[in-house]
Amino acid sequence: MPESLDFPPLCSALTEPNGLLAIGGDLTSARLVKAYQKGIFPWFNEGEEILWWSPTPRAIIDVNLLRINKTLKKFLKKNPYTVSVNNCFDRVLDYCANAPFRKEGTWIVDEMKNAYKRLHQQGYAHSIEVWQDEQLVGGLYGIAIDGFFSGESMFYLKPNASKVALVNLAQLLKFQGIDFIDCQINNAFLQNMGAFEVTREDFIKRQQLAKNIRLPSYFWQPRSL
Repeated sequence: MPESLDFPPLCSALTEPNGLLAIGGDLTSARLVKAYQKGIFPWFNEGEEILWWSPTPRAIIDVNLLRINKTLKKFLKKNPYTVSVNNCFDRVLDYCANAPFRKEGTWIVDEMKNAYKRLHQQGYAHSIEVWQDEQLVGGLYGIAIDGFFSGESMFYLKPNASKVALVNLAQLLKFQGIDFIDCQINNAFLQNMGAFEVTREDFIKRQQLAKNIRLPSYFWQPRSL
């Protein structure tokens, strides 16, 4: 990829592997923000060049259709956890990179971690933390551009902690009129929580509408929910 921050047209993304759009470049904040504004995200393994993706179909969760089954409803009523926003982004990121349930190697390599920590400092990357007493037991992080939120990863150390993080994120966004969470690529966990797939064209339309939402200045300030 040339030094320009421009990406190829999304329609030029490969069908196999699904959504591969570009190779190379860097993880500067300017390039990452430009990528997410276009619905593009980086995803690569250690030792590889940086790979940029815009898959179709794309997984999203409609915050109004988040699936909370009976077991989770009962758990939420007991309310054993407390939840916060942006209280310890770096710790959440580190836990996500080394989640004990993940059998395969992580894509959150040091280069990625450093890049997302910079984005957090610049107000683009955010975390939801789940606590049991004073112990961090779960959470998630992602990229937010105005009303668009792209989830990157999550972790849990105690039962249902990552689900609690997702439920609270959905409620937080819904309160501000944000309709969906970008999940990028579907998996069994997300599907169980109500994720479904849309075409690239549909996703970009939804993203553009979300980015028109202007959030209040306090929205991503560190606080308890």
